Amino acid sequence: MPQTRGGGAARTPGIRHWRPPPAVRTWSWWLPLLVVVLAVLLDLSLHSREPLSFLLIAVPPLAAATRGPRRVAVLTAGCILLELGMASRRPGHLGEQHHLALYCATALIGVAAVLLARQRVRVQTRLIRARSVAEAVQLTLLRPVPERVGPLRTAGFYEAGERGALVGGDLYDLCETPFGVRVIIGDVRGKGLDAVQTVSAVLGSFRVSAHEWADLGSLAQRLELSIARNSPRAACDAELFVTALLLEFPAGADEVRIVDRGHPPPVLVGKDGAQWLRTSPHLPLGLGALTSAACEITTHPLAPGDVIVLYTDGVSEARNTAGVFYPVLEQLAARFAGGQCPEPGLVAAFVRSDADCWAAGAEGEDDRALLALAVRPGPEGARPGGDGGGRDERWEDDWEDEWDEGWAERWAERWADGPEGTDVRPDRGG
Repeated sequence: MPQTRGGGAARTPGIRHWRPPPAVRTWSWWLPLLVVVLAVLLDLSLHSREPLSFLLIAVPPLAAATRGPRRVAVLTAGCILLELGMASRRPGHLGEQHHLALYCATALIGVAAVLLARQRVRVQTRLIRARSVAEAVQLTLLRPVPERVGPLRTAGFYEAGERGALVGGDLYDLCETPFGVRVIIGDVRGKGLDAVQTVSAVLGSFRVSAHEWADLGSLAQRLELSIARNSPRAACDAELFVTALLLEFPAGADEVRIVDRGHPPPVLVGKDGAQWLRTSPHLPLGLGALTSAACEITTHPLAPGDVIVLYTDGVSEARNTAGVFYPVLEQLAARFAGGQCPEPGLVAAFVRSDADCWAAGAEGEDDRALLALAVRPGPEGARPGGDGGGRDERWEDDWEDEWDEGWAERWAERWADGPEGTDVRPDRGG
């Protein structure tokens, strides 16, 4: 994130022919040239009886680690020419037996280095393309946060805790339905591939069922049924569950409806600062069969410009070096106390950077996701883009039109080389 970082439509480049990324040119890239310079300077300054051209044997294998086969071949030929030049400076050395053996050894090592470089480039190209395809699959599962969904302005970010992954155990989605804009954010128990499979089951069901079920509580039950039927973990893991918040913004109504299935409560950021939005917690998705009670829908009125902040426990449970949880409400209240209602993008950017600073130096990383939703559109002249109808269509256009732009290069570049809070979970009341 992608990891989806910040609000707005994400661009999805395509796949091109692989090229060595500029980020690879670190000290290891320059090492073969440094060996050449060192050998020449020592030979010129020491005036020894024996030339120091034997150092040049190391150049081809060093070059094979960072360069393509053609450049390795050119460097090998250059080293042999240098060895000939350095030997010719001393009478009788050019055709001497030991020097002839040196020329042959350099050539043989050079051939082996060319083959190694060729194999390395092939493997790296396949790996980059495989990762590019994996990125496409993950982006299809967890779409970037659009700038606008119906009457809502939205922003957010998503970061998988597992290194190299784009999707983890957290999930979110937004869609415009006949019942208004509906939003889900959740967290699957566990990590790894099993968690991703459960994320796929929940999101797939939400994207279909959100348009079919008029009641938000019935939608939650449908998602629970989908976990039992479609998650590969459900049959072998009796403790599989997904904490989730389901939100509905009815068209033309100044309110939000919330179903809480064991997830951290939302934060409302408005002109009066930040406060918790009261919810009625119910058992997480996947554990609903343990109780016969129906989940309750809570409704809250909204003022123009109010921003609702939804997040997963990867944000609220980020610890500093003292082991204290990140105080989401306190930090938001301190940053946006009084004044005008902030933009969703500003709220999302603040939480992300502030949580990073809070957890700097602490061990452990968890998946984290955040959505900031402004319940009223801004002035028409200040729209960030799109026509305000449905999901951001620019992302879908970018997906199709830019399939052939620089994806492999982007992957190669990626691979080259606060105040006191409380460790008590926030009260859902109030």
